[in-house]
Amino acid sequence: MLTDPRDLDAALARSAAAAETLRRIPDVVRAGWLDAVADALDAGRDELVPIARRETHLAEARLVGEVARTTGQLRMLADVVREGSYLEAVLDSADPTAAPPRPDLRRMLVPLGPVVNFAASNFPFAFSVAGGDTAAALTAGCPVIVKAHSGHRELSRRTAEIVARALTEAGAPDGVFLLAEGREVGTALVAHPLVKAGSFTGSIAGGRALFDIAARRPDPIPFYGELGSINPVIVSPGADAARAEELATGLAASFTLGAGQFCTKPGLVFVPAGSRIPELAAASVAAATPAQLLTGSIGDAYAGGWDDLVSIDGVDVLAEATAGPEGVTPGVVRATLEVFAAEPRLREELFGPATVLVTYSDIARVAAAVSGLDGSLTGTVHAEADEDVTAVVGALSDRVGRVLFGGWPTGVAVTWSQHHGGPWPATTSLFTSVGATSVRRFQRPLAFQDAPHAALPEALQDGNPLGIPRRVDGVLELEATR
Repeated sequence: MLTDPRDLDAALARSAAAAETLRRIPDVVRAGWLDAVADALDAGRDELVPIARRETHLAEARLVGEVARTTGQLRMLADVVREGSYLEAVLDSADPTAAPPRPDLRRMLVPLGPVVNFAASNFPFAFSVAGGDTAAALTAGCPVIVKAHSGHRELSRRTAEIVARALTEAGAPDGVFLLAEGREVGTALVAHPLVKAGSFTGSIAGGRALFDIAARRPDPIPFYGELGSINPVIVSPGADAARAEELATGLAASFTLGAGQFCTKPGLVFVPAGSRIPELAAASVAAATPAQLLTGSIGDAYAGGWDDLVSIDGVDVLAEATAGPEGVTPGVVRATLEVFAAEPRLREELFGPATVLVTYSDIARVAAAVSGLDGSLTGTVHAEADEDVTAVVGALSDRVGRVLFGGWPTGVAVTWSQHHGGPWPATTSLFTSVGATSVRRFQRPLAFQDAPHAALPEALQDGNPLGIPRRVDGVLELEATR
């Protein structure tokens, strides 16, 4: 484990050597490593969950489910490796009659090299030591250095031991996976010349500081940060009239899930003037049992943010949040669209179980309000089938990475089609951090022109020896034909 910046040179030299080894190892072998890690974590679940429960205060059922999500995404990405389209192999034959003449060109995606992954506080398995960023980097063929989150140190260390042992027993080279601790080590990793990319889930301030370090390097590197999101929800007049009670119940369950510590928590909800949803949602959480937040600093920030929120002129408190030794309780406030437009603090994320409801008289004005929001991971529309919500959908589409129709945003499926990202400050990236294409963050294109056949990677060789999907002379081919 890395805890001293003076040890980075030697440790990262091992990671860089592992990166060279990974380039020569067949993809199917690396896929087996991901499966081995998943199997080991499943086998260690009953040991790991109590540690996570003790350190994070999250419910046992939630943590058991999160282990399953973590191992499921590892196995999914193993299948992504075997399937092969993640390499984006493209072959164009030479054509001297083209204008200009075309050489033989072949292009694919290759791994960047060692990646530093900053673990998240709110998902101690799925976005932590063996979580999605680590899995995606290994899928791409990149060694990983995980900077553990201080909120679950013991869990991080034990998880890292299980991951490292599984990789070693599966035949992975030394240096393919390392654990680091401490803020000084973390910032030094981002600045180190042997690190080729970084990933982060956390606060806007922390993520921006690391992003700036990555950009100021003599050789700037990509830094994929997920930083903040209010995830606006729009309830149409028709939906409000048809099912206000159902929507209020769903909202209350969503913004309090995991004590409001999900990056997709609906923190801002637009409802028609006169809607019963605000009062009904407040009533749903009025008797909530206090919940311990992930860390003491998160609890303090929630309490301070709530005090700031309710001090705004024109804000009505419908459910008063509290904070004490036993934990925090949910809070619900309401404001008019006019107050919302005049007060920037109503557009800021409050991490924890609180939500802001904004009442409107004309849904067309909601589209304009949404256009002025910072970027979010999600935007949700609740409307009836006969209502025209084109304007609000268009506004949301410009400001978020995923638009939901019905349902609630707390829940991110791990699939080929998923996009978990969004405009700043939701992320610093154009790519997703969840799903099959999360791997793309840790790859770069490399083209070979008029290369001798023996010098080509197998993915680009004639005859398609790997049997992967490729685009050949403009035509997508799913089987070996060349």
